[in-house]
Amino acid sequence: MTRLEFKDAFWSKDFTANMGYETILQRLLDGRKMCKDVEDLLKQRALAEEKYGKELVQIARKAGGQTEINTLKASFNILKQQIENVGNSHIQLAQSLKDELKRIEEFRERQKELRKKYESAMDRLQKNKVSLYKKTIESKKIYEQKCRDSDEAELISKSMSSSSNTKQAEKSQSKAKQCKEAANEAETIYRQNVEMLEKARIEWELEHINSCEAFQQQEGDRIAVLRNSLWVHTNQFSIQCVQDDELYEEVRKSLEECDILTDLDHFIQNKKTGTDPPAPIEFENYYDRCPGNSNGPAQAGIASRKTRFAGLLSSYGGSTRNLSEQEKSTPPPKGEKADGVYASIVVGTEEAVAGHSTPQDYTVLYNYTAQNDFELDICTGDIVQVIEEGEDGWWTVERNGQQGFVPGSYLEKC
Repeated sequence: MTRLEFKDAFWSKDFTANMGYETILQRLLDGRKMCKDVEDLLKQRALAEEKYGKELVQIARKAGGQTEINTLKASFNILKQQIENVGNSHIQLAQSLKDELKRIEEFRERQKELRKKYESAMDRLQKNKVSLYKKTIESKKIYEQKCRDSDEAELISKSMSSSSNTKQAEKSQSKAKQCKEAANEAETIYRQNVEMLEKARIEWELEHINSCEAFQQQEGDRIAVLRNSLWVHTNQFSIQCVQDDELYEEVRKSLEECDILTDLDHFIQNKKTGTDPPAPIEFENYYDRCPGNSNGPAQAGIASRKTRFAGLLSSYGGSTRNLSEQEKSTPPPKGEKADGVYASIVVGTEEAVAGHSTPQDYTVLYNYTAQNDFELDICTGDIVQVIEEGEDGWWTVERNGQQGFVPGSYLEKC
């Protein structure tokens, strides 16, 4: 198939018209607009990719997961890392699109400069051709008019030569001669203008051919550049999809290693609190604990506290006598239950403290609010000294010079 050429297909029979050239020029202008459209597409896509990538990185870095353990935590951390990697790859893609955008802009500007060079030359030659054409047509009209005048004067001269009036005959001959000379002069001017116009036409025609060839090359280059740019653009997205899938494949591999039973066993082994449940609470008859007491419930309660903490006072080097003296001066607290779980301990002598073993420091694990005057308020993180570890679960501790009962399960040895 014969290849079509711009220089063979964009002529016009109208001498002053420039339709073919203008059609080609409009095509180049439309191509320039297409370049800008592609640039705008790449620019908007680059902005979208950059925004998407930055948001992914921000999401990955703000994600929590610190409370998870073992294999699931590892899988979640890999997911966060891969999301950040995906975000960074999209940011790199945005930069690649910006680089491609810059190359298209530079190509468009180079084409503009080259087109302006040919456009300027064609405009100059077209104006010169049109100007000479008008001048030639005007000289042609003058030439034709002078020829008609010369012919008329020649006819008059011939008719007057046969008349008897010699003076009139000479006058008509003189006028015919002047008209002939004017016609010859007009012919010369007309012929010169035709020659100048032909020279301008040839120059314009050559420039038109050169411009057509240059413009056809430009148009071919533009199509090739945009085609390659869109091809590269599409390949970049395909590669990005493959890279994203490869990154997420690492997450899938990690999730395959995530084992439910392993995580459950890990939690049990590291966080177990004990293997035995609490013993059942049995009913204790108040009077059975104080057999032979006939002084009534109030006196029995006092005797119960005496029996319960006699050993504790003895450990301080004191005696039950101290307890009896304390009972006389300190009444039982309000709201104390009838079965009497514990009682207040007062150590009033230095000799009592001297007989006790060295207190141990313990850390408070949970907050506890005292329910009565015999108990002590404690807060999580406090350091207390354990004075006595009661078998019933209530320990005697000291904090900031104050003593009282607290639950032993709320403490942990430092």
